[in-house]
Amino acid sequence: MLKKLLSTLALGLCLSGPGLSGPALAETNIKFTLGWKTQGSDAPFLLAQQKGYFKAEGLNVTIDQGEGSAATVTRIMSGAYDAGFGDVNAIIQNAATRPGEVPIMVYQLWNKPPFAIVSKKTTNITKPADLVGKKLGGAQGTPTTRLVTVLGTLNKVDMSKVAIENMGPNLQEPMLIKGDIDGALVFNITSWFNLINNRQDPAKDYNWLLFGEFGLDLYSNGMMVSQKLIKENPDAVAGLVRAVNKAAVEIGLDAEAGVKAVLAYDNLAKEELERARMKFSYEQLILSPEVDRLGLGDVDDARLARSIGIMVEGYQLTATPKPEQIFTRQFLPPPADRKLAYKTN
Repeated sequence: MLKKLLSTLALGLCLSGPGLSGPALAETNIKFTLGWKTQGSDAPFLLAQQKGYFKAEGLNVTIDQGEGSAATVTRIMSGAYDAGFGDVNAIIQNAATRPGEVPIMVYQLWNKPPFAIVSKKTTNITKPADLVGKKLGGAQGTPTTRLVTVLGTLNKVDMSKVAIENMGPNLQEPMLIKGDIDGALVFNITSWFNLINNRQDPAKDYNWLLFGEFGLDLYSNGMMVSQKLIKENPDAVAGLVRAVNKAAVEIGLDAEAGVKAVLAYDNLAKEELERARMKFSYEQLILSPEVDRLGLGDVDDARLARSIGIMVEGYQLTATPKPEQIFTRQFLPPPADRKLAYKTN
């Protein structure tokens, strides 16, 4: 009898013991928020759901559309969501005052920042010095608008000679097209396709001054999770990361799989437009020498520390968060599993 009891206990321990290598036995519910309305750049999360990669990890993931990449942070801080796709810089901003409540980035997807100043080529804005005497339009509170002064300072531009007009994000491209402003402070992955929707050619007729090329080498969007989820169910976090990583790597080799996942999630999405946006996210924001070196999802520690310093200056934060309050690599799969091979076609 005793021998049978001990065998039963041993079996129970084997089945319920902790570990990051396999899915939990009981399905874990996770509420996940995207960064905005359905876009092609959401494909890694939507493919992981559609192909059952979350399910295989013992996760029941509910994905909702978002209200902005910064809002992902506040949604998770409120307790309404467990995880989401959002901007690491918003984590930095909130960590300065509420370090115990902010989510932690566990998979840094966009290695390069989308922050840009777009202008008509006829305006001839190609570098920060060209901003002098120009009028820019920016949505109040966005990273691009908040950090343009830091961009100017780093590049020795007298920003008192640059006019910045606050406007709703929906007005930026129309006012730029009309000539009411000389440049717009935007996310390139959003504005590029807004211009296409306005029958413009963003490659032929517009210049793109990228912040990352002029001293603001920041990280951007990735997958973040609540501190509560990390503490209470680290296995679920590891499974979430594995599933998304598997999908992100797969899309690099099979773009159509990503497109199909986007359309399966939202049949109102425009197939051609979102295919192009998904490819843009890979080619302009994800692929980089750093990703080749470190693999998808990871960061360079020294670069992250510099990024935090830039945000502290740009947002005049009263405290400087530590890198470990912003990002953890403890849930990342091995580097070999995060190697991105990308097919351009």
